[in-house]
Amino acid sequence: MSGSEAVVVTGFGPFRQFLVNPSWKAAQGLKLVRLGERIDVHIKEVPVTYIKTQQIIADIWQTLNPKFAVHLGIARGSSVIILEQTGKNSGYRDKDVCGFCPANHCCMEGGPEKLCSVINMKAVSKQFKEAGVDVIYSRDAGRYLCDFAYYCSLYHGQGRAALIHIPTSGSLASADSVVPLLQTLIQTMLDQLGDPSETA
Repeated sequence: MSGSEAVVVTGFGPFRQFLVNPSWKAAQGLKLVRLGERIDVHIKEVPVTYIKTQQIIADIWQTLNPKFAVHLGIARGSSVIILEQTGKNSGYRDKDVCGFCPANHCCMEGGPEKLCSVINMKAVSKQFKEAGVDVIYSRDAGRYLCDFAYYCSLYHGQGRAALIHIPTSGSLASADSVVPLLQTLIQTMLDQLGDPSETA
């Protein structure tokens, strides 16, 4: 497709009781509905392991060099969508599905303690909240694989990434209901990316 721009959407692999992770289902849904005429959507399933996550995220930025990367994760027990502003470099003490924990509990040796998305998530969440949508803003992504993947992506992509935690309960827990909302949210972020006066 000439003149198209790549956007990567990732979802996570199986995790605890989620044999098919809802975040991966949502990523597949976004590939089907697309994100606009000139956007080429690439999706990638990321296993819930630190080492593989690090490799996959670095590879996405090196090989595809997308305009933007969106990482979907699940917020267990939540019934709202959570937009994460910040990725943290250290504090990773919980073991992944392989029973592994990163050396020195950190993402990138010598990297800044936190990195923020170029997207103003507060502004995006406010816009959707005013439209009556259950979207909240957060600056703490939880120090597990979601936060870890987000930091890696912000690091490699100079902040051109988003982490969206999707709910596992309530009316937005099904892919059918959450995908159209994610589509609009991501399009709003891409609009903001195209208009630097809007960014954080």
